[in-house]
Amino acid sequence: MSTIFRLLALAALTMTLPLAAAADDSYVLSLKNHTFSPANLVLPKGERVKLTVNNLDKSPAEFESQDLDVEKIVPGGQTISVFVGPLEPGRYSFMDEYHEDESKAYLTVE
Repeated sequence: MSTIFRLLALAALTMTLPLAAAADDSYVLSLKNHTFSPANLVLPKGERVKLTVNNLDKSPAEFESQDLDVEKIVPGGQTISVFVGPLEPGRYSFMDEYHEDESKAYLTVE
């Protein structure tokens, strides 16, 4: 009976390992006064990553990137997540579409 329990425990652990690894590939962007921080976020090449966008302003924003083919509303004072990649090395722009001139920022993939 204990051998079956050990096998089930090992199987459960094995199934959760990919989920734990995926959680490590996450990055945070903050939006305050229509400006992203960091303004240039460095990401690893060839990996799918999770971007968490915290809108610290009271007004809504729209996280948009034509380079990344992403467009998502971020309500004031709230957080959204988007997945990007895997990406080739290069520089990818993004912005708050509602305040393009003030908010332009970049992801640099190395």
